[in-house]
Amino acid sequence: MVMTFLRRELVLLARQKADWLNPLLFFLIVLTLFPLGVGPEPNQLRIMAPGIVWIASLLSVLLAAERLFRDDYRNGVIEQLVASRQGLMAFVLAKVAANWLSTGLPLVVMSPVVAMLLGVESAAFVAMMLTLLLGTPLLSILSVLGAALTMSADKGGILLALLILPLYIPLLIFATAAIEAASMGLPYSGQLAILVAMLLLALALVPLAVASALRINVS
Repeated sequence: MVMTFLRRELVLLARQKADWLNPLLFFLIVLTLFPLGVGPEPNQLRIMAPGIVWIASLLSVLLAAERLFRDDYRNGVIEQLVASRQGLMAFVLAKVAANWLSTGLPLVVMSPVVAMLLGVESAAFVAMMLTLLLGTPLLSILSVLGAALTMSADKGGILLALLILPLYIPLLIFATAAIEAASMGLPYSGQLAILVAMLLLALALVPLAVASALRINVS
């Protein structure tokens, strides 16, 4: 059933290209503006690269989060799923997977361009790739949670940012710390292990919270 919902989400994304193109363009624009704003000094850009990459990543994922449940809520799809008491968890997991495929995965694919723009060295580039592979799914999971909590709110975008940005902070800290450690030639396996633990914990708990939030919003 998860694959059925996932195919549905991917078809909708193919029809509504702005939903996944806008966050990607935002990510690229932010990364392009930083070198123009702080100057082309390579050493300065390398020092700032971890923070730049991850702030741009979490903001671009957050940009796509508001619309996750909006149309399904307005069209009565979620209400039908809650009433039927079947398929709600599969629907949530499909939303998480589709959100990562449309927002998180493109950020990982674009990471070589990011490394070129910011002058990231090879060791730090490997760390950046690993942190994006582990961190972007977590960003997607938390974004789905925020979207579920705020889908019936009139100004959901502002409320979503207030709810979710504090949850992004631990991920931001450990991901940037891993990239900084790699750039200095230090081991960063501890930071990666923490990212893995955070991702597994979110996978275990957040879908249940999202399903509960959907039931509350339509009750």
